[in-house]
Amino acid sequence: MASDIEIAQGAKLQRIAKVALDKLGIPEDHLEPYGHTKAKISFEYLESLKGRKDGKLILVTAMTPTPAGEGKTTTTVGLGDALNHIGKKAVICLREPSLGPVFGMKGGAAGGGHAQVVPMEDINLHFTGDFGAIGLANNLLAALIDNHIHHGNELGIDLRRIAWKRVVDMNDRALRDITVALGGPGNGYPRQDGFDIVVASEVMAIFCLATSVEDLKKRLGNIVIGYTREQKPVYARDLNAQGAMTVLLKDALKPNLVQTLENNPAFIHGGPFANIAHGCNSVIATQSAMKLADYVVTEAGFGADLGAEKFLDIKCRKSGLRPSAAVIVATLRALKYHGGVDVKEVNKENVAALEKGLVNLERHVDNVHNVYGIPCVVSINRFNFDTPAEIELVKSRMAKLGVAVVLATHWSDGGKGAAELAKMVVAMCDQPSKPTFVYDDADSLWDKIGKIAQKVYRASEVTADSKVRNQIKKLQDEGYGHYPVCVAKTQYSFSTDAQKRGAPSNHVINVREVRLAAGAEFVVMVCGDVMTMPGLPKLPSASKIDIVDGKVVGLF
Repeated sequence: MASDIEIAQGAKLQRIAKVALDKLGIPEDHLEPYGHTKAKISFEYLESLKGRKDGKLILVTAMTPTPAGEGKTTTTVGLGDALNHIGKKAVICLREPSLGPVFGMKGGAAGGGHAQVVPMEDINLHFTGDFGAIGLANNLLAALIDNHIHHGNELGIDLRRIAWKRVVDMNDRALRDITVALGGPGNGYPRQDGFDIVVASEVMAIFCLATSVEDLKKRLGNIVIGYTREQKPVYARDLNAQGAMTVLLKDALKPNLVQTLENNPAFIHGGPFANIAHGCNSVIATQSAMKLADYVVTEAGFGADLGAEKFLDIKCRKSGLRPSAAVIVATLRALKYHGGVDVKEVNKENVAALEKGLVNLERHVDNVHNVYGIPCVVSINRFNFDTPAEIELVKSRMAKLGVAVVLATHWSDGGKGAAELAKMVVAMCDQPSKPTFVYDDADSLWDKIGKIAQKVYRASEVTADSKVRNQIKKLQDEGYGHYPVCVAKTQYSFSTDAQKRGAPSNHVINVREVRLAAGAEFVVMVCGDVMTMPGLPKLPSASKIDIVDGKVVGLF
C-alpha cells in the first residue's frame, strides 16, 4: 500500500494558474506564483470580490482525538472533492502545518490517502514562508523591547512584567524558560524570558483574524508587551513597532492557493494551534473563498469542544461568519480507544468497548447540535476491519440523537468516496441554521470561562488561585471584559487530564495562567498542564524524514 507522500508525489498536478482560472475564475494577472503549483492572491483582486454573494460555510470538526486517529483534515479535503464531484462549486480552507508537529509527533498535515492537498512536501515544509514572517515579526518586537530598555527605558517598562515572549516554529522544551542578555552591559539587562511556538504567538492570532493590512497594523499596535512599575500597560505602538511588523507580514497576509489531488482549489492560510490558541485558518482566506464558491469547507482544530467552540466564539463572533452545517468526524477505532481498548487492539471487533466509547461522540454531537445550534452529520472514516455489528451500533445510537451517520471512503476512493456525505451536507445547507454562541459579549471573563466549562466540557467547577483571580479581575476592570475567552487545555479529554477518556463530567477546570491578547482581542486562559511550547517525543518524526534520490521521504 502506497504511503501518503508516495500518493502525493505520484499525483498529476495542474499549474495553479489553470486551477485558479478554470475553477474560480481568477485571472493569472492577480496571482503571485510561488513556483508552478502554489500562489498567493492579490489584495486588489480580493477587494473586487466584496460585492459578491457569500457561499455556504461548512464546518468539519471531530470527536476527541486519540492515537488511533480520526481523519478530520482528510475528511475536509474529501468532502471538498466530493462536492465538486457531484457538480457543486466548492473550495476548502485549511490551516498551514507547523513544523513542530511535522518533525515531532504528527508528521505531515495535508490530509491523507487520496484526499490530500498538494504539493504535500511544500505545504508541510516552509510552504510560502508565512510562518517565517510571523516569527520574524514577533521576534522583531521582542528585540525592540530589549533595545528600548538598553537605551534608557524611557517608557519605564518593568523588567519583571514583560509579557512578550520570543517564538520559534519548532517543538523545543529547552527554550520554555531562559535568561537573556547575559555577558555584560553591552548586551543589555539580564532578565528571565522564554519561547513559545510560532503558532501560539499573538501575532499568529492577529494574522488570522485581521481583515486587511490596515486592520493588521492597528491590531499589532494594540499588543500589550508589558507593564510599568505602576502597572500601566505598554503597547507595541509605544515602541512604534507596528509599521515594521506589518511590512514583514504584508505579503504573508495574502491567502495561499493550492489544489487537491483531484485538482480542486484549496486555500491554506494561517495556523494557530487549537489546544493553545484559537485553531482556525485566516478570516481573509475563508471570506475570500465564500465569495468565490457556492460551498466552502473548513475545519477547526481538534475536537468539537476545543476547536469548534473557538471557531464560533472567537472567529465567527469577530468576523460575522456563520456555518450552515457541521460534519463531526470519527472512526470506530478511536471510539473503541475511548471505551478503554489499548491502541494496539482497536482494529479488532469489540462492541462492548465501542458502546462504552460512544459517549465521547455523543457529547460532541450534543455540543454541536444543541449548544452551538448547528445542523450536523456524523462521518465515519471507514476501515476494512469495521464490522457490521459495530457500524449498526453507531447508527442506532446516533439515531436516538436525531443525527445521521455516513460511512465515507475518501481516503481510498477520493471525492467519490464521500459523495453521499456531500449530498447530505448540501441538503443540510438548504435548511435554516441559527448558530449560537456559548456566552454573551456582556458576560464577565469569569462567567465566560464558567459557561464554557459547564456547557462544553461538563465541568462542575472552575478554580483558580488568588493570583490568577486577581489577574482576571484586573483585566475585567481595565475594560477587557467584553473580549472572548480562548481556552488553552489538553486536546485529549473534555477534562484537563489527558488520561481521562470518554466523556468525563463533574470534573474541575483549573485556570493556571491568564494572558491578554489585546491585539487579537481575546483573553487566553491556560488550564491544566498544557504547554505553549511543546516538546519533542522520545522518537520524533524527524528521525524518519529524509531526502532520497532527490525526493522527500518520511512525511507519512
